[in-house]
Amino acid sequence: MGRGSGAVHDGGEGQAARSKRADARRNAETLLDAAAEAFVAAGVEAPVRDIAARAGVGTGTIYRHFPTRADLIVAVYRHQVEACAEAGPALLATSATPHAALGRWIDLFVDFLVTKHGLAAVLRSDSAGFETLHAYFLDRLLPVCAQLLDAAADAGEIRSDIDAYQLMRGVGNLCIGAEHDPRYDARTLVGLLVAGLRRPASLG
Repeated sequence: MGRGSGAVHDGGEGQAARSKRADARRNAETLLDAAAEAFVAAGVEAPVRDIAARAGVGTGTIYRHFPTRADLIVAVYRHQVEACAEAGPALLATSATPHAALGRWIDLFVDFLVTKHGLAAVLRSDSAGFETLHAYFLDRLLPVCAQLLDAAADAGEIRSDIDAYQLMRGVGNLCIGAEHDPRYDARTLVGLLVAGLRRPASLG
């Protein structure tokens, strides 16, 4: 009887621990989403109190999770890369065609490049740290882009010789300086690039 009760008790403790970890993960994601919004609105020097207000928490909570601003900036960068990476398979599963999924994912990638440019600029000040994060960025996003390209090529929508790195680099080049020039909309040029990937037989 006692042993049986102990097993149930252990299971309850395990479930409580998992629930606590899930809550902590959600809370951290809420903080990172709030920080990302604040960085877009006011730059990476946005006051911690503004980030806390967006997240609906006290400033102490921010500092408990991220003791320094550098910790927060790196965490936001990684969080945004993960969101972009996870969006690829989800879009492929829900979009009408692989090419449509590719176009929607590239839109998200452009949003990341344009709105998070300030993050990259700050991270470059620590070249070793930036190189590590840039490698992480490529490791996470290149396979997602390649998966979308392969799916669109297998469906006969685009050419099969398009390299994921070249496409992402080309999109990145079109986004350079876009956040500082209100007359330039990188999304328009990137949209033309994505449209140009289609095979001639599938145009029109």
